[in-house]
Amino acid sequence: QLQLVESGGGLVQPGGSLRLSCAAAGFTEDLNAIGWFRQAPGKEREEVCCIDTGGPNYADSVKGRFVISRDNAKNTVYLQMNSLKPEDTGVYYCAAGGVGRYCTGYILEEYDYWGQGTQVTVSS
Repeated sequence: QLQLVESGGGLVQPGGSLRLSCAAAGFTEDLNAIGWFRQAPGKEREEVCCIDTGGPNYADSVKGRFVISRDNAKNTVYLQMNSLKPEDTGVYYCAAGGVGRYCTGYILEEYDYWGQGTQVTVSS
């Protein structure tokens, strides 16, 4: 069994930065792809970015501002968010896919594990 735990959310002013973490605990050897999603109140879930052995990909809405990275030694994936905007507000979730799972562009379409989310609020 594997668990994903997100952290690093909080309140930040427009233009500020946050770094989210997605830590995997348990049997992590077969994790292949990690994706980040977000959901704002009253809105549908939105895919943000995805990383697998082919590298990272980003939604146009965050390209140039967000960076996803992976530290395999720590079983952790990070989402560095810069130049934050009020429209970036939402609950951010990470998801992980095991063997055979890959990113489709910036989207992790099929995943096996899902975290509990961390709140990001961008407001002055």
